Parts: sequence; C-alpha cells; structure tokens
Amino acid sequence: MAGAALVWDRVQRRLRAELGEDVYTSWFKCLELVQVQNDTVILSVPTKFLRNWIQQHFIEKIMAHFQKEDARLSRVSIVMRSASLRTAPRPEAPKAAEQARKFSSQEAPAALRPMGEGAIKPIETRVQEGHEGDLQVGSPLDKRLVLGAFQVGRSNVMAHAAAMQIVQAKTGEMPVFNPLYVHASVGLGKTHLLQGAAQAIESSGRRVLYLTAERFMYGFVASLKAQTAIAFKDTLRGIDVLIIDDAQFLQGPKSQQEFCHTLNALIDAGKQVVVAADRAPSDLEGIEERVQSRLAGGLVVEIGALDDALRVKILESRIQIAKAHLPGFDVPPDVIQHVARAITTNGRDLEGAVNRLLAHSTLTGGSLDIAAADEAIRDLVRHREPRRVKIEDIQRLVANHYNVSRADILSSRRTATVVRPRQIAMYLAKSLTLRSLPEIGRRFGGRDHTTVLHAVRKIEGMVTTDQELAGEIDHLKRMLQE
Repeated sequence: MAGAALVWDRVQRRLRAELGEDVYTSWFKCLELVQVQNDTVILSVPTKFLRNWIQQHFIEKIMAHFQKEDARLSRVSIVMRSASLRTAPRPEAPKAAEQARKFSSQEAPAALRPMGEGAIKPIETRVQEGHEGDLQVGSPLDKRLVLGAFQVGRSNVMAHAAAMQIVQAKTGEMPVFNPLYVHASVGLGKTHLLQGAAQAIESSGRRVLYLTAERFMYGFVASLKAQTAIAFKDTLRGIDVLIIDDAQFLQGPKSQQEFCHTLNALIDAGKQVVVAADRAPSDLEGIEERVQSRLAGGLVVEIGALDDALRVKILESRIQIAKAHLPGFDVPPDVIQHVARAITTNGRDLEGAVNRLLAHSTLTGGSLDIAAADEAIRDLVRHREPRRVKIEDIQRLVANHYNVSRADILSSRRTATVVRPRQIAMYLAKSLTLRSLPEIGRRFGGRDHTTVLHAVRKIEGMVTTDQELAGEIDHLKRMLQE
C-alpha cells in the first residue's frame, strides 16, 4: 500500500498540473486512494455527485496517468466512502473529512450557486444524513461580461432593450415579455448579454439563476439518480429569473419535458424566463414541438451580424481595456477602421485581433500602421472558401436589415415596407444560391416562378440607377458570404 500511495501522489500531481488548480480543487480534493487490487485501482469519494461527475468527465484521464506509472493497471473504480473502506486511520483523514464536509455543504465554487441577496441555496449533499443529492446547477459567470461593456448597435439594440427592461423590473412585477428568446450566430454577443443581465439582476437583490442547457440537463439527470428530483424542481421554481443559454443543446425527451414543465411553472407564477440559442425556436432540431411553441410564445429577438460601426465600437472598447493594463498601447483610428473592415465574422475574432495588435506592439516595439496590422491579424482574415448560403439565412438577414419579420416576407402582404425587402431577398436567393426559380418561389410562401423572375429583374434594374440600394445589396451579400 505504501508503494501505491506514492504512485497515487504522483498521479495527483499530474492531474493538478494538467487541469489547473481550480478544477483540481473542485473535483479531486476529496478523492482518496482505497487500495490497488490486482489490476484495479479503487478510489473513494464522499458523495454520489462527485463519483458520477468524475466517472463521466475524468475517469479516462485518471486511468491514463495510472498507466504511465504502472502499465499493469487497467481499471479505475470509484466507490462511495464509508468507514468500512478504511483499514486503518490515515494522518490526513481529518483534513479529508473536513474537505468532504465543506463540499457536502456546497462550499464549492461560488459561481456555481444561484445568485442574489437571499437567493435559494443549492440542494445540500448531506452524506451524514443520507441525502446524496445535487443541484450545483448555476453555470459560472465571467465577471468581464457586464452590461456596461456590451456595445449596442443596430443589430442588437432590440435585444439589449428587452434585456434592460428585465434588469430594471421591480421584485414582484409581472414580466412584459415572457419568455424572452434571443437567438444569434456564434460570437455576436448573446452570451455576453445574458451573463451581463444575470449579474445586474443579482446586484438588484433578486434571485437569478444562469444555466447552460448542458448544465440544466446534467443537474436534472443527477437529481434523478440521487432521488432528489422534487428538490431540484422546487429549487428551479423558487427563483425570480431563470436564464438558459445554448438551448440548441437541450436533448433527450425527459430533459425537454422537465424543461417545458419548468417554463410553464415559472411563467404561470409570473417569474421571468430568458432563453438564448443559435437559431430561432422553429429551427431547433431535435426539440419537441411543444417546447418550440412555448419558446416562440413570448418575444423572439434576433441579434444580427455586426455592422461596420458596431465592429469599430467593439474594437475601441477592447483597446481601452487593454490600455488600462498597458498605458503605452495605442492603435491609430485609421488602423481601427481597417481592422473593422477586414474582420467581419464575429466579436470573438475582433477580440483576437486586439490581442494580436497588443502582442505586436509589446513584443516587437514597432509602430502600428496598416501594414503592421495586416501582418498581425493575417490568420484571422485568411482567405476562406465562400460559405454555402441558405435561403433561410437570406430571409432572416434581409428581414432584420429592413426591420420586418421573416413571416412578413413569406406572407401575402403587399405593403411597400414588405414588398421591397421580399424582392431583394428573392434577388439575393437567385444570385447567391443554385436554387431554381420555382424552388425559390416555393420557399417564399409558395409563389409562382414568374413572381420571382419579376422581382429579380426589378432589383437588377434598380441597382444600376440607385447607388444607395446597390450599396445596401453589396453589404448584404458580404454579410451572407462571410
């Protein structure tokens, strides 16, 4: 056993180095070696939640490190800790017991707890009382993602206004839009908006819980296994604001059923629900129709692609943050404009561009002109194959650009505010896709191919004389192809 203890000590050091101090402290501090039996390593933990989490996420890493120490070991078994597992007292037992006691009373990372003054506490994992449950459901919040740092532009002004209405609501006030559903492609700021709103609501004293869909599913499944499902449900339904991110990952009939029940219970009780995903409710694949219908029953807001002005604002904001840590860092206005035109994908790439400019400035000591900026960000603007454009993407982008709904474009409405965007969307569908005129007509509310042909010819004629319209269409083409 003494030799096994030394091997275990080395494995712990490897895990700490590989995963980092925070992850190691959260999940491995209470893990203890029981014995090595033939080719099997037996480890113990104080709670069922810990055992399940480590088995699902880290068991292969642990096994790999043991095999590096002894190739004869081929299996790791994790068991619940009990007095019978220990053949003799160990010097560190009081410390381990203290760690287990702390974990069981949920002194885990604070970011995993529901937030707000007087917020409900997670279901406690009381091993001594026989309750081996779990509801460390709150997902971590990034303290940098506050509403004050969220840059507002034409593409996200409505989503920001809706979020601010929720943030500024009083305790007990009935929600105006419930649920609020925000959807956007990757890197356009929906997670920043949700996390910023969660932190602002927390500071107002209301009880708020921010969850990713994955965390919701894991918490629900874990509560079923631990037989604490009722407490799980009661906890979720006892908060003032529930925020769910990445709803497109919500899978499994039981998880979706519980999610739908939770939405209904909170909305019926006048509690605010906010949901975000990378697509509209009707486009969520694998999600039950009743869940889609419930999500679409409130206010659905899309965050569109970043326009030129918003990309400049984001760059300027990130540069100011960088200058707070390095006062000598400066980017000329013409370079900012150039980078904003060169990187049009999403906010994450813009942040990456600022990091590269900062690295160039500090590591080379050279001045930042347009040529130097091109060199620094070349990997972010590398030439890519134009992406395949979908008619649905065209309809959504055009609708957002002209402040109408996609349903308006597909409808039979003949008002000027709808007809022009519809014709432009048809023109773009013919220009940017390989779809035939009859197919395009079907995708635009079952219209005849002659209607599509008329729209295409009309827009073709107008762009030759209307420079403003030509510029708008070129802008839309770039956004669709990037």
